[in-house]
Amino acid sequence: MSDTPFGFSNPDDDPDRKKDEGSGSGGGPGGSPFGFGLPGGDNPFGAQGFDPAQFGQMLSQFGQMLSGMGSAMGTPNAGPVNYEVAGKLARQQIGSVTPISAGTADAVRDAARLAELWLDAATTLPAGATKAVAWTPVEWLDNTLETWKRLCDPIAAQVNGMMLEGMPEEARAMAGPMMGMFAQMGGLAFGSQLGQALGQLSKEVLTSTDIGLPLGPEGTAALLPTAIEAFGEGLEQPAQEVLVFLAAREAAHQRLYSHVPWLRQQLLATVEEYARGIRMDFSAIEDLAQGIDPSSLTDPSKIEEILKQGAFEPQTTPEQKQALERLETLLALVEGWVETVVIDALGDRLPGVSALSETLRRRRATGGPAEQTFATLVGLELRPRKLREAATLWRRLTTDAGAEARDKVWAHPDLLPDTSDLDSPAGFVDRVLGGGTGAFEDPIAQLKETIERERAEREQGDSDPDQGTGSGKSD
Repeated sequence: MSDTPFGFSNPDDDPDRKKDEGSGSGGGPGGSPFGFGLPGGDNPFGAQGFDPAQFGQMLSQFGQMLSGMGSAMGTPNAGPVNYEVAGKLARQQIGSVTPISAGTADAVRDAARLAELWLDAATTLPAGATKAVAWTPVEWLDNTLETWKRLCDPIAAQVNGMMLEGMPEEARAMAGPMMGMFAQMGGLAFGSQLGQALGQLSKEVLTSTDIGLPLGPEGTAALLPTAIEAFGEGLEQPAQEVLVFLAAREAAHQRLYSHVPWLRQQLLATVEEYARGIRMDFSAIEDLAQGIDPSSLTDPSKIEEILKQGAFEPQTTPEQKQALERLETLLALVEGWVETVVIDALGDRLPGVSALSETLRRRRATGGPAEQTFATLVGLELRPRKLREAATLWRRLTTDAGAEARDKVWAHPDLLPDTSDLDSPAGFVDRVLGGGTGAFEDPIAQLKETIERERAEREQGDSDPDQGTGSGKSD
């Protein structure tokens, strides 16, 4: 077997000599899209043209390296993320779990019923959950994995696709089945990363919506009693009050996601928009591969060490930063609305509700499971400042305009506050109470009026001025 796995150039080669041998022959931008080169400095994708023989040798070396990975690759053609590996790693990290007792399950259902009753007076949105359940960490994993697939697949598919981007057509055709091995390696990398993140998250998450997203099945409010018990330790709050408080937060999330039909899709669309901007640094992959011992790839722990070095992590682009800012703002608005509604519903009934809400804020501020998971899988870190400012905006809107006007803001995404509104909530509240009041009293009518106006402007622009107004379109 060659000492240069992946067919990367030998680390002992003189880099200055390579540069002098002709532009485009080195790794990185302007040369091979993967920074590949064979021992001796030759490049099958170099400026002298595509060399099938050299490329074949490179693929052979790559195939030898991957052949030792064996069952670690999981199911062939498993998609952009190897969820078989992710599930196994997550379950290993969870370990053994104690089943939920009948008494605990009854307590969760009672808390959910009480929370729903109190929420009815705090929001115009009706109940969104049809049942309340208690989950173990394993049950949380099983019931949320489908949503994680929708969140992770667009990002992983884009990263895997980058492996083919820029490769000459002849090379792509010649690679054939070998490119499937590239895809399997990418799926293994994402599966390993996802499995570790979900295994840790499953033991710390309090409800199915604890990270702000509707991860569980629609209409199901779920609480995790083991994590809730650990959360309540040292809070000096009665355990039953902590349970009702968290049940109310879960129920409020369910109301919002059930009765704001565009919200789920908007979140997923923002993640997909983020994925479209992903770029890879292939020079970092080349540097990593120069030090890889192919025989070590039979050991899953060695593979994990390689993946942790970060060479396969995407580079953040300006487009991604904008998408992440929109996602961060939307999640902050969701969390701020939930906090406001729960305090209004429970404030006069549970004396410790404000303290519990502040505890959750500090949990976010110190990098809780939600922040760690998003930072690992999406690159997003929810800033506590945005969460606090979103709650401030919803509170001012509730006080000045009332709960009904507040909840009507969710009628359409164009009506929601943006980042600048979080920085200056008074301006947004003034728009609701002042000149923009009509949009919130009847948002659908306002949107129809906007659509009609834009349609008329387009028709006027499309008409031929030589033919007069008679050439315009009409419905």
